[in-house]
Amino acid sequence: MANDAGTVFDVVILGGGSGGYAAALRAAQLGLNVALIEKDKLGGTCLHYGCIPTKALLHAAELADNAREGAGFGVKTTFEGIDVPAVNKYKEGVTARLYKGLQGLVSSRGITYVQGEGKLVSPTAVEVGGVRYEGRHVVLATGSVPKSLPGLEIDGNRVISSNDALKLDRVPKSAVVLGGGVIGVEFASVWKSFGVDVTIVEALPHLVPVEDENSSKLLERAFRKRGIKFELGSRFSGVEYTADGIRVSLENGKQIEAELLLVAVGRGPVSQGLGYEEQGVAMDRGYVLVDEYMQTNVPTISAVGDLVPTLQLAHVGFGEGILVAERLAGLKVVPIDYNGVPRVTYCEPEVASVGITEAKAKEIYGADKIKTVNFNLGGNGKSQILKTAGEIKLVQVDGEAVVGVHMVGARIGEQVGEAQLIYNWEALPSEVAQLIHAHPTQNEALGEAHLALAGKPLHAHD
Repeated sequence: MANDAGTVFDVVILGGGSGGYAAALRAAQLGLNVALIEKDKLGGTCLHYGCIPTKALLHAAELADNAREGAGFGVKTTFEGIDVPAVNKYKEGVTARLYKGLQGLVSSRGITYVQGEGKLVSPTAVEVGGVRYEGRHVVLATGSVPKSLPGLEIDGNRVISSNDALKLDRVPKSAVVLGGGVIGVEFASVWKSFGVDVTIVEALPHLVPVEDENSSKLLERAFRKRGIKFELGSRFSGVEYTADGIRVSLENGKQIEAELLLVAVGRGPVSQGLGYEEQGVAMDRGYVLVDEYMQTNVPTISAVGDLVPTLQLAHVGFGEGILVAERLAGLKVVPIDYNGVPRVTYCEPEVASVGITEAKAKEIYGADKIKTVNFNLGGNGKSQILKTAGEIKLVQVDGEAVVGVHMVGARIGEQVGEAQLIYNWEALPSEVAQLIHAHPTQNEALGEAHLALAGKPLHAHD
């Protein structure tokens, strides 16, 4: 849709990923005139290079494991191998259907959608291919891209990013995954299920290091059992090509040979050369700085999503985009409590959490004020049916509300919905213990953990 030179939009949004399109849809719903600018595909990283395609791969990996393990459930199945083109077709089909639906939504809301690379040229304007889009307000939502380490070049062939990993046309025989955070452990989990010999290298002492230490240890135990190798507290020092792969060197002197190296050391903001600094927007290490209402130091400019230094999660981008749209429409908005945002790592087993870790709670409230309970999924009927191991751990402050829920187990991410209500509504263990949870579900393990914390455990051993 061409821009009428005289049009001044209520809001011009630069970036059509989770944060940008959520802001656009909500702003349009509230009657604002919106222009949405995207250089790649509507939906951004999450839809095309992150959440959706990786979770499709993880589901294919689960089916591969089920085929191998059928005999343990009395079902005669055999694992014949991975048809990579068919896996990619399935993955791309899921993405394509969601992409089509999103395009329809943006079109139906009367949003002016502009395909092209935009640049901020004034505190109220973005230019795309020589055309200027003026707005009373501008929202920056240009997202993030995979990062690397200094001197480590991602060649897209033997040294690859998560974007490259999604486009692989084969199952590698072996792989080193550099980084034991969410992206690293999810790809390691998929590849192991596909039959790859995987080693994770993580500089910090634990896998998924931002999670509660108990969750990290449970995941490490499960990965060990699955045959996923890992080097913890090991810093990367270099990579060289071999005749048929790569050799990774660590600072401790160890060397690991494999077919390829996946660099999964996090994602960095896309902000360079887009005019932000020239327009006076405050930045830090490439991130755009905002207040609790997602407003920058320039009154007409807001920023959301991976571009700002908050949790790099699609649903955080949604929340931030909606908050900005509602603020611009004159509604009363409440700042996001980032501790109250659910976090799920979709490896096998899954790791899910909301609230703060035990270590953080002790730091904030004092060690003597913190009470925890660990409910082992071994006592949960549905977990036994699924043949999964893990725990639900609760962190409580001195007879008050539960401030942390940390869970590990197959499919346990599905239980984070109730967990976030418990944290965000500041529920007391006794209040949750009064609720009757369906049996047999993994959800009742969350109920039983609260029964234990309330001093009336049902299935716990004395």
